[in-house]
Amino acid sequence: MIKIGTCGFTYKHFKYFNVLEVQETFYDFVSEEKMRKWRDLSVQNNVELTIKANQIITHTYNKITYKRMQNKIGDINNYGFFKNTKEVLHALEITLNEAKFLGSRIIIFQSPSSFKPTEENIRNLKDFFSILDKNYIYGWEPRGEWYQKIEILSKIFSEINAIHVVDPFRNKPLDSSMIIRYYRLHGIGKGEVNYKYKYTDEDLNELKEYILNDKNIKSFYILFNNIYSFEDALRFKDMINKVLR
Repeated sequence: MIKIGTCGFTYKHFKYFNVLEVQETFYDFVSEEKMRKWRDLSVQNNVELTIKANQIITHTYNKITYKRMQNKIGDINNYGFFKNTKEVLHALEITLNEAKFLGSRIIIFQSPSSFKPTEENIRNLKDFFSILDKNYIYGWEPRGEWYQKIEILSKIFSEINAIHVVDPFRNKPLDSSMIIRYYRLHGIGKGEVNYKYKYTDEDLNELKEYILNDKNIKSFYILFNNIYSFEDALRFKDMINKVLR
């Protein structure tokens, strides 16, 4: 199974893709009214919704990502880095409730590059994943220095039972025991993200071959997260459909 969609969406996206990643759950807590509209559209169009976990869990307080948050809770000094604080645990509870309401089975945690592979962070990460509700599938997208310590990162994934979420043009997944791949495509170029990048046909062909040659994997989630995500995802969907006909 290959599911293709975008990170973030408008209502028109439900007509074109079979998976969409909810981004608003990262930036703030979402009203039931808004989620009900998404859920109804997902059911009507047979679209799977995955969600990105709230930033209070993963990101320490900052003036960039948190500027969109209207519903701050508790002490902002207790936010982020999977810490065992009442604020993080409350945000986790809300994220799980949102996933349940939306009918989502996959929840993605994306940590910032400031979340480094220190002993404290590794301990908090493992402890956090050990308490998660087993009714859901979880993915973790690390950024920054973790890829300079591949052995440590690989060992962590062998212990936390989570999908290694990656951009396949930048890193290869380490969770060899998982039967699901979850790719978030942030554009090719310098740095870890290049949202202004538009994928070429050659890029998409390379991605297609990479996926089709990954024989042990049963499910692929391909989520485009660039400015041209709608157009690029639609082109890739057409490309894959021609192969699978």
